[in-house]
Amino acid sequence: MNAPTKNHIGRKISRIRELRDMKQEALAAALGISQQAVSNIENSETVEDSKLQEVAKALGVTVEAIKNFSEESVFNYFNNFSDNSINQGPIGSHNTCNFNPLDKVVELFEENKKLYERLLQAEKEKVTYLEKLVNK
Repeated sequence: MNAPTKNHIGRKISRIRELRDMKQEALAAALGISQQAVSNIENSETVEDSKLQEVAKALGVTVEAIKNFSEESVFNYFNNFSDNSINQGPIGSHNTCNFNPLDKVVELFEENKKLYERLLQAEKEKVTYLEKLVNK
């Protein structure tokens, strides 16, 4: 895939979504919009700030991360990470954790719970609609 152009926000969103191994449908569900709407966002050179904030939250990144995203920076990050881990000796010798992993697990659980509840509500609405059709 081609690297995103410098200011094409939609392509940057698309690449970040792909790197996070997320389908358009999953992002759409997290945003409460259709898959086609996600496709339209990813094809847009600009995205309004409020929508960009929602997308960033759904992708688990900051708005600045999306705006400043480049393929080169991703490869540099992983190369530096790999180089540093190799050069620092045994595991744990220089590793520091700047967040509580348990907090991250709870945060992800809450996000997944909200997503599940939205999906469940959508399914309930479909069932109600189909029941109305059958009863007519």
